[in-house]
Amino acid sequence: MTQISNLPAHKARNLIGQKKISSIELVKSCIEQYEKHNPNINAIVAIDQKDILEQAKQCDEKVSKGETLGLLHGLAVGIKDLQMVKNLRSTYGSLLFKNHIPKHDDNIVKNIREEGGIIFCKTNTPEFGAGANTKNRVYGATGNPFQFDLTSAGSSGGSAAALSLNMITLATGTDYGGSLRTPVGFSGVQGFRPSPGMVPS
Repeated sequence: MTQISNLPAHKARNLIGQKKISSIELVKSCIEQYEKHNPNINAIVAIDQKDILEQAKQCDEKVSKGETLGLLHGLAVGIKDLQMVKNLRSTYGSLLFKNHIPKHDDNIVKNIREEGGIIFCKTNTPEFGAGANTKNRVYGATGNPFQFDLTSAGSSGGSAAALSLNMITLATGTDYGGSLRTPVGFSGVQGFRPSPGMVPS
């Protein structure tokens, strides 16, 4: 079988629901990719492996009990560092917030959790998302997954690069002028910018 973290999100979700793979197996595979690649590319900037494994354990317990599963159940989701995650360092890529630990999730994070998604990490962004390159003075630059010393573009470059190297199954991003569309083009993955008003900002 291919490495579990390489599976497309819909296939991984189906296999989890069918009890053919576990959420713990998926996140451990993603952690392995993170440990292998992130030192070279700097796409993931905050992570709590103990919490990830606890989330995965809870997902697997729901499967074993036959509970109704959400659309994202058991999938490892990266959250762009413009979006706040409770108890996980969230900086907006700015020195003004370099030690910021939110007490609440943003709505998009709440929605992902409600659908069973595992909040895996924070992904790099330029300061306040303003830039076509993903670099800031808190974490530095994110490289390109095909050639680490080149750019992943921006501003959702951390999300796109992490997806490309199978460190996560899905990721969030933001886009006003190409901040989703450009990084996915640079990183060889798929991104989707919904029509304005369809997703809460």
